Amino acid sequence: MPLSQPERDWVAPVAHGPVNAVVPLPGSKSMTNRAMILAATATGSSRIGHPLVSRDTRLMAHALRALGADVLETETAVNDGQDWLVDPGERPRGPAEIDVGLAGTVMRFLPPVAALADGDVAIDGDPYARRRPMGPILDALRALGADIDDGGRGALPFTVRGKGGLRGGEVTLDASASSQLISGLLLSAPRFDEGLVVRHEGPPVPSAPHLAMTVAMLREAGAVVDDSEPDVWRVESGALKGRDWEIEPDLSNAAQFLGAALVTGGRVTVPGWPAATTQPGDALRALLTDMGGRAELTPDGLTVRGGSGFRGLTADLRDVGELTPVLAALGALADGPSRLTGIAHLRGHETDRLAALVAEINGLGGDVRELPDGLEIRPRPLRGGVFHTYDDHRMVMAGAVLGLAVPGVRVENVGTVGKTLPDFTERWAAMLTTAG
Repeated sequence: MPLSQPERDWVAPVAHGPVNAVVPLPGSKSMTNRAMILAATATGSSRIGHPLVSRDTRLMAHALRALGADVLETETAVNDGQDWLVDPGERPRGPAEIDVGLAGTVMRFLPPVAALADGDVAIDGDPYARRRPMGPILDALRALGADIDDGGRGALPFTVRGKGGLRGGEVTLDASASSQLISGLLLSAPRFDEGLVVRHEGPPVPSAPHLAMTVAMLREAGAVVDDSEPDVWRVESGALKGRDWEIEPDLSNAAQFLGAALVTGGRVTVPGWPAATTQPGDALRALLTDMGGRAELTPDGLTVRGGSGFRGLTADLRDVGELTPVLAALGALADGPSRLTGIAHLRGHETDRLAALVAEINGLGGDVRELPDGLEIRPRPLRGGVFHTYDDHRMVMAGAVLGLAVPGVRVENVGTVGKTLPDFTERWAAMLTTAG
């Protein structure tokens, strides 16, 4: 049975010396799926260069095809072998059935597009996806004129009864559970008859850089967006332009590779790291430096070097919560305690990431305590054992980092990493061939 099958466990390899590797990474999931939505709601065709090809992005492509867009995957001599060409068609159409899997970007970005369709669009996903917060965006869409039947659950599954368009207007919601609740509305807002004014009321919105990414990409597509007032976003109604999108490397997926430089006292370079970006993963430069690494950004990419050890981390990760699993794993191997805060919203991600990290690191002999909004980590000697992943790709990456220093870490359900990095184990093994 091939390693990529979801049920296959994987013994995380131990590093037998400092790594010295160059690790190219595929495109950003966040940018790829935003570009897909903008391309599918534009007038005219778009090309998406260097897309991430993974479960999450394929789910988005399948969903847009079900709504009438033509998404063609073409072989090229560059861009890791593929470009995606998107012809939006005249308008989204139903009836359609859409599987969002466990992809937050798909489950939050697709309902507004479905509300523009002519016909019913039934949307469902993986079992755990039915527990992820959807009520605020469904209620917001209803306030903007959409007809949605969710049986009163505020969650998957539900049916959007499309009427061929959406009135739009003003709406207020609490997006403290996920910035995707706002991004999903903003990405389709230029197609709303009256545009959109969306206001957030509640605790701070997490992952603010992802909102900046949404606004920037909307503007690149020709939308008029005003985000000058805190917690208020205004998008004018108007046609988007088909265009070429060049997708940056996924910087969040660099965390475990760059972290390996700290664990092994080695050196890892990720080529193509942008000098300026809206991706939250760019924070790795500062975070790994705070842990004792040395980060250098050159035209060739970002290089992180480790030394004879590394220290724990005290940080508010509200804007970069997706980095938490790998940073927690690093904290469990560090020379001192770590305190990671601002991440209560991770309880509603692919799994309850805080509870999962406590259970799995402590199951290997660690000392991790759950805080109201984060984790407190006190390093202890760890032992091998099964590291459960809860169908969460970031948990696979955390388990791999622990396995660098702890023999016998068996990462369960490694195939779930296909959500964002299908060939992760191959890239990991290639990096470790440089150790010693």
